[in-house]
Amino acid sequence: MNTPSNVKYTKEHEWIRVEGNEAYVGITDYAQSQLGEIVFVDIDTVGETLGQSAQFGTIEAVKTVSELFMPVGGEVLEVNEKLADQPELVNSDPYGEGWMIKIKVSNLGEVDTLLDAQGYQAFVG
Repeated sequence: MNTPSNVKYTKEHEWIRVEGNEAYVGITDYAQSQLGEIVFVDIDTVGETLGQSAQFGTIEAVKTVSELFMPVGGEVLEVNEKLADQPELVNSDPYGEGWMIKIKVSNLGEVDTLLDAQGYQAFVG
């Protein structure tokens, strides 16, 4: 399982990579492996400001649909447009080309409440 140390993790299996006041969000390598083949990503919250743990979209795999949650509160600035035509990027590169949203973080202190790589690895066992 790939668990980069430059991102923080939630117990709902999202990751966040903070760059100044903005951040990229996606699902973890563990989550994509559990979901299986990703066939559709549905995010229609661009321009909305959402709180920590609020739902920002859904992800559909061959077998199931799962909700996506904000790791921290913030405004959804953009959606990764590549996922419209290539949802499988979430499977092949979850921490890179498979990112889902870019947000403007409302409270950087919320990042400190998230798991680091070691904590996430312990959480998923």
